[in-house]
Amino acid sequence: MRFLPTSEPTLSVTTLVDAPPSVPAGRRRRRAGVLAAGLLLLVTVALLSIAVGARPLSPAEVWQGLVSAASPEHAVVHRMRLPRTLLGLLAGAALGTAGALMQALTRNPLADPGLLGINAGASAAVATAVGLLGVATVGGWIWFALLGAAVVTALGYAVGGGRRATPERLALAGAALNAVLYSYVSAMMLLDSASLDRLRFWTVGSLANADFGTVRTVAPFMLAGLLAGLAGARALNALALGDDAARALGARPALVRAGAITAVTLLCGAATAACGPIVFVGLLVPHLVRPLTGPDLRWLLPACALYAPVLLLGADVLGRVLGRPGELQVGLVTAILGGPLFLRLVARR
Repeated sequence: MRFLPTSEPTLSVTTLVDAPPSVPAGRRRRRAGVLAAGLLLLVTVALLSIAVGARPLSPAEVWQGLVSAASPEHAVVHRMRLPRTLLGLLAGAALGTAGALMQALTRNPLADPGLLGINAGASAAVATAVGLLGVATVGGWIWFALLGAAVVTALGYAVGGGRRATPERLALAGAALNAVLYSYVSAMMLLDSASLDRLRFWTVGSLANADFGTVRTVAPFMLAGLLAGLAGARALNALALGDDAARALGARPALVRAGAITAVTLLCGAATAACGPIVFVGLLVPHLVRPLTGPDLRWLLPACALYAPVLLLGADVLGRVLGRPGELQVGLVTAILGGPLFLRLVARR
C-alpha cells in the first residue's frame, strides 16, 4: 500500500496568476533605480527643450517665462516651447510603449509600431484628408489618423489569420500593407502640389507646429492607450510563454492580442496625427531598456514610457542646435541617430 502525503500545499492556475514568483529585493531596487533615473533624465531634457531654441534662455528666464505673464519670455515659453515639449513627452511615451507592446505581441525583436501597418494606415488617412478633403489642422487630422490606423489594424489582423493569427503571419500582412499604403501617400503628394506643401514637414516627423490645441486633442487618446497597455502587461507576460501556457495560466490569447492591438492603435494613431511618422523610437528604446529592467512588461513598459521621450526630446533639441538659425526636423534626427545605434546593438548581440 502507498500513502500519499496530505500536508503538501497544492497550486492552482489562479494561484499562479494572482501570486507571481517573488522578485529578489536587489532586482526590485535596481528596477526602481532605472525608473528614478529615467524620471530625472526626463525632467532634465524637458527643461533643455524649453530653454534651447533660436533664442537660448537661461534657467532664470525659463522660470520667469513659466510663472510670470509680464515676463518678455512668457510668449516664447507658453506659445511655442512648452506645447512642443509637452507633445514630445506624450508622443515619445506613446511610441516607446507601442514599440514594447508590438515586440511582446509578435515575439519579434525587430517589431515597431509600423509592423502591422498602423503608422501607414494613419499616414494614408491623413494624406487623404489633406489631398481630397482639404483638412488643414491637426485637430482634424487626428480623427482621420485614428480611423485609418483602426481600419488597417483590423485588416492586417484579419489577413494575418484573425483568431488564429501568428506573429509570422501578422508581420507578413503588415509588411504588405505598409508597402501599398506608403506608395499611396507618395502618389498623393506627387500628384497634388498643395498636399505636398502641407505634408512636407509632417511626413518626416516634426514637433515644430505643436500648440496647446494639438496637445489637448491627442492627449486623451495617448493616455488611454498607455493605460490599456499597462493594464494588459501581466497577460502579455503569460502570452510570451506561448498560447497553450497562457491559457493554462488563465489568459485568453485572442482577447489579449486584441487589447494590445487596440492600445497600439490609439498610441500610434494619435502620435502620427500630431507629429508625423517618426521612426526608430519605438524600435530602439525597448532594446536599450530591456537589459536594465528585464523582460517583465510590468517594469519594461513604464521604463519605455520614460526613456522614449528622453530620446525624442533629446533629438528635437539636437536638431535645433545643429540646424541654427533654422532647425532639423526631429524625424530626421531620430533616423540619423537611430540607424547606427540599432546596428551597434545588433552587432554586439
